Amino acid sequence: MKYAWLGCLLCGSVLFGGTQDSDLNVNTRYTVDAVSLVGKGWQTSLAARSDQSENAPKLSARLRHDLMALINEKLNPSILDTLAVRIRRELNARQVEHRLLRSDVPEHVRVEFDVKPARASLDLNVSEFMYNSREGWNGAGEVGFDTHNNYFLFGLVSDGDTLNERYAGISGRYENRFPGTDRVKFGFKVESYHDQWNMATEQAAVANQRITGDVYRSRMNVEPSAVIRVSKPITVEVGASFERFDDERAGVPSQSANALMGTIRYHRALESSELQQEFNASYGLRTAARPLGSDFAYTRQLWDARYNASRGKSSITEIAWGGSISGRAPLDDRFVLGNSTALRGWNKYEVDPIGGNRVVANTVEYRYGHFQAFYDAGAIWDEGQPATFRHSVGVGLKESILSLAVAFPVRGGHVEPVLIMGILY
Repeated sequence: MKYAWLGCLLCGSVLFGGTQDSDLNVNTRYTVDAVSLVGKGWQTSLAARSDQSENAPKLSARLRHDLMALINEKLNPSILDTLAVRIRRELNARQVEHRLLRSDVPEHVRVEFDVKPARASLDLNVSEFMYNSREGWNGAGEVGFDTHNNYFLFGLVSDGDTLNERYAGISGRYENRFPGTDRVKFGFKVESYHDQWNMATEQAAVANQRITGDVYRSRMNVEPSAVIRVSKPITVEVGASFERFDDERAGVPSQSANALMGTIRYHRALESSELQQEFNASYGLRTAARPLGSDFAYTRQLWDARYNASRGKSSITEIAWGGSISGRAPLDDRFVLGNSTALRGWNKYEVDPIGGNRVVANTVEYRYGHFQAFYDAGAIWDEGQPATFRHSVGVGLKESILSLAVAFPVRGGHVEPVLIMGILY
């Protein structure tokens, strides 16, 4: 009887093992055509980098390489389990499951990893930390809390580089990243800043009240918006801005700039075995009008285009942008050149202390490894005035978002280089 039971167990083991091997053999017949990751509100295809949602999380280079290595190879289920664990750890996901989808080619399949996000997460992000030898220190940090489909973000900022003012204060933002579809995202932003001014800007604002507003002690902005993904390369953002300016003089009533806004963005990325190319373009329109309860009436247009090509350690980037304002706009909406990102090396208060309502600018940057060299050109002026083009050159080191550069304005006479270093996106 004992030997009979042993014989049954042995036969069962052989039959069970045969079934497993049979399933494994069936799966390994298939060739993998594509690999994709899908989460709430985003999708990434590893077969085509351009097939990616705007808010898709970024994968490490090593994990991305190992996922792409599955393509055009025979299916190996055990490797899929291992990769699912790595994806869960890297994206801090609650669960990652993989499934096989039918391909258009017989005996071929597509692998899809379903990423279920953690129920809540906390992020700390330093969005700006920079030193400019002419402007001093600038910094901005944000704390974000993500729960289910809702994202809350709170920030602190002190920035004397971006505009003709130094503004410091707080901001808060709410986003609903998945309101029933991955094509629409709603947002709501509130900002409150205290402002400081250069004397040249204060004097120029008094002399040019016909084309811009007065300097202000503080400003507050409330901005609802919605982002719509029209197609894979195109997104559209629409919204409104309700901005209030409190005058530096006691007893002077506040002014408002209430506007409707719209921006269309295009993104395209192409990859080959040797050359990677990426193209981004956008056009933005902002219109403030009296029927919206605005003290300012103006229309602001801004366009930009960016092309990047890289091969091995070398890359070249071309950035061109321009804008125009018709009507009387507040100081924070006027264009600025001569800071740490546009016409580097020049003094923005020397170029135009209150900014301009017309601008064109261009940057060409070459990188080899960590080394970078750049050339900037641009002009800023007011309608009816002549445009004066200025140029600058620079060299430096850059690793990801960390940058150290020295910029030189191109002009006759004394040359004063400007040091720019820190976190620059």
